[in-house]
Amino acid sequence: MKSILNGLAKIGVREKMRCILIILDGIGDRGQSAFKGETPLQAASTPNLDRLASLGMCGLYHSSLQGIPMPSEIAHFLMFGYDMDVFPGRGVIEALGFGIPMKDGDAALLARIFCVSPRENLLLLIHEDPDIDRETCRTLHDQIRYFKDEAIAMEFFPTRGIQGILRMRGEVSARITDSNPIREGRPLMEVCPYRENSHDASAIKTAKALNNYLLWCHKRLSAHPVNKERASKGLLPINALGTQRPGIKGPIIPFNEKWGLKGLSIASGPVFWGLAESIGMDVIREKDTRDPGTDLRLRLAHAQKALDYDFIHVHTKMPDVASHTKKPDYKKQIIEELDGALSFAVDHFVSDPETLLVITADHSTPSSGPLIHSGETVPILIAGKNIRRDAVKAFDEISCATGALGLVKGKELMYLVLNLMDRAKLKGLMDSPVDQPYTPGHYRPLRTKRVSF
Repeated sequence: MKSILNGLAKIGVREKMRCILIILDGIGDRGQSAFKGETPLQAASTPNLDRLASLGMCGLYHSSLQGIPMPSEIAHFLMFGYDMDVFPGRGVIEALGFGIPMKDGDAALLARIFCVSPRENLLLLIHEDPDIDRETCRTLHDQIRYFKDEAIAMEFFPTRGIQGILRMRGEVSARITDSNPIREGRPLMEVCPYRENSHDASAIKTAKALNNYLLWCHKRLSAHPVNKERASKGLLPINALGTQRPGIKGPIIPFNEKWGLKGLSIASGPVFWGLAESIGMDVIREKDTRDPGTDLRLRLAHAQKALDYDFIHVHTKMPDVASHTKKPDYKKQIIEELDGALSFAVDHFVSDPETLLVITADHSTPSSGPLIHSGETVPILIAGKNIRRDAVKAFDEISCATGALGLVKGKELMYLVLNLMDRAKLKGLMDSPVDQPYTPGHYRPLRTKRVSF
């Protein structure tokens, strides 16, 4: 990070446009009764977002298909212009973000220890998020650290509290189901190969090995003195491990090669650090404080100085965090605090003719109801010298729907960015062996002294 920050200190004149993409994670919402049917974004006072909307062109965005609730890591992966067939999986992304060593071919899963009750040959989840001290966590994690089943070796890496990453090495596959039922009262699920992989040897072996590990974890944790002591105190035993969102590390075309843009991500959290690393973006690893407005302003200041980069991703998780409290008023408050920080964008970005500013979200997060995320579109605005300025005057889910952008989906965002930065290649031209969407491509110059291919 130090070398990146040193690079940011270089102030000069850019020869080409750059894009600053600000992601207000989970800012989209549903109409809330607390606001007489308006969303928290509609109800909030957002003079800076509204000002930016009035200076740009607006629309709605969804990283996939309307109605599909998207997790942040997949939404970002699609937003950055990649296809799901090369998505490494949430487990791998978090492993990279936490600095866990991963080799191509390794599988990784999100994992956590929790409380189950054996009943009729099943293990019922009775408490998914037990509150235990760090020392107890460490003791229990150590008991399930290493396991081997035939040619598949597993290692559990603790990350935060009861959570961790399970890494699998050998003849492994990520085409397997989850074991964590998430909802309490349901039994742990048997890990199975996907239906289309039901005859695939590696998927079958991986599922078998993981089921054996999970049963071993339950037996080992149940017999541990920590749980015997908890039982004597009337506390629930922490006696099982659950897994979800497997992935496998493999080659991915770097962002610079795919889009012709040198990328930087300024974000907090291992999900976004690992995602950026997986696609070859540089990363500034920020931390969230109790002042989300100040946090965002600092990240925007870093972006302003990042003149060595063509594409800068600036992220704040706070609207999503506020939504998960299921308190619409709190989400409204957070939106207003972040809007105060966006005065920086008004003052420094829209006045720069060589900066293309994009503000949107990765997904909607409802601040009431049972859903974690929801499948509605989110507002998007783009400001810069090449836009078609429309009549939208407010940045929210309804006002932006009337804007000049219309509905933008998935990787269309990256094509729009290239186009508005005057870097889009005319369809049909081939200046390199790979049909890249940008110009100039990585072409081979013709030399007077010929060389053989």
